[in-house]
Amino acid sequence: MSRHDLATAAASGLWQRAGLSADALDGLELTGRDPVLPTSFCLTTAALASIGTAALAAAVLGAARGGVRQHVAVDAVHATLECTGSFRLDGRTPEVWDKLSGLYACGGIAQPGHVRIHANFAHHRDAALAVLGLPRGADTTRQQVAAALAAWRAEDFEDAAANAGAVVAAARPFAQWDAHPQAAAVSALPVFSIERLDGGGSKVAPRLWPDLPAPDAPPLQGIRVLDLTRILAGPVAGRALAAYGADVMLVNGPHLPNIEHIADTSRGKRSVQVDLRNEAGRATLRSLLADTHVFVQGYRPGALAAHGFPPEALAALRPGIVVVSLSAYSHVGPWAGRRGFDSLVQTATGFNHAEAEAAGATSPKPWPCQMIDYASGYLMAFAAQAALMRQQREGGSWLVRVSLVQTAQWIRSLGRIEGGFDVQAPSIEPFMEESDSGFGRLAALRHPAQFSHTPARWARPSVPPGHDTPGWSSGHARRSP
Repeated sequence: MSRHDLATAAASGLWQRAGLSADALDGLELTGRDPVLPTSFCLTTAALASIGTAALAAAVLGAARGGVRQHVAVDAVHATLECTGSFRLDGRTPEVWDKLSGLYACGGIAQPGHVRIHANFAHHRDAALAVLGLPRGADTTRQQVAAALAAWRAEDFEDAAANAGAVVAAARPFAQWDAHPQAAAVSALPVFSIERLDGGGSKVAPRLWPDLPAPDAPPLQGIRVLDLTRILAGPVAGRALAAYGADVMLVNGPHLPNIEHIADTSRGKRSVQVDLRNEAGRATLRSLLADTHVFVQGYRPGALAAHGFPPEALAALRPGIVVVSLSAYSHVGPWAGRRGFDSLVQTATGFNHAEAEAAGATSPKPWPCQMIDYASGYLMAFAAQAALMRQQREGGSWLVRVSLVQTAQWIRSLGRIEGGFDVQAPSIEPFMEESDSGFGRLAALRHPAQFSHTPARWARPSVPPGHDTPGWSSGHARRSP
């Protein structure tokens, strides 16, 4: 199979996995091929397939609601650059990594290895520093961390950090990951799953979607989405659904930290604060659920259930709902509850080691973009829409499961590229657009999927957490950004 055909085949596989009619694939055009960025992996294929299926699902869903039938096109360069997450605020490119985040050698001469530390949140940084016996806070230096890690075997520090609530991954080759108990637990899992929450015996009838006001209205107009996510993959899913016309409400906890990417990933969304630690906040969420079609959450497995909102409770509160659940290492296996981010999953599962070998590098090499995060986000948006269509056909309530490690497993299955490091990264500037936001003047990438009749766009500017009051009425905005 040529690289040109690989993306189409990958999209077809995702579409089939979702149980959708293959006839609709005639409406999807994927142009270009790997590589767009210097890498030995088929990252462009992953971008084209995940973005293309998410957009095509919106076109199909819109047509089912009486909207105009649309053709969807996705270009390889635009799709791949989308997954770099590039943006500027008031002309400034934000520094998205904490100074202590990144790769470190460890183990000394006796047991040489590498670990990657994620320190973008202060509590994760301080937890890792505590394990190393170093002072907590922003004054500790990379040099101090590197010196302390010389006494640690990579896997030992990985486990100790996880037990302390830090976010760390030991660098492994593929063979070592494949022999790991967590790899064995997830090896048979599909790239995503769509399953009934009611065991197939539900009396929940198909829920009527709100009518499109006109054939040329955005395909998801009137579909309401609660977005309880914070770090890239989940926010990207909500942003995609908003680009297709959904009414997306980002729900933050007032005590939870965020990263500067929120300025980019909040485009098109309402933004509210709800504190699930108290009954008033939980009551607010229950009231929002009453008019919700899709509930997206990125809490660690079991964390949202501890607040009284496991998937089964959500389905009881809002029969017919589609629940989309994101995790790092999946819901099964010894690492099911472990924290993780794209960069850590790349390191733990062998990609950084394999990339270094291909590039002739002497230490683990990360990808040139956060493809696991972005592909996972678009797969969440795709599977959520597929589940909505299943609900219309069959009734019931539905659960979508996506994890970073399952997405990584899928990307690995797409194969490798010879000579992938010979390309130069193209400029992002032709794909950028500027708009005012609640964070400042935002320059960010346009949505990469082109619809033949209803261009993907964000009707709302991105706004800071708590800008809106919790409620679906259009009159609930507090102020303009």
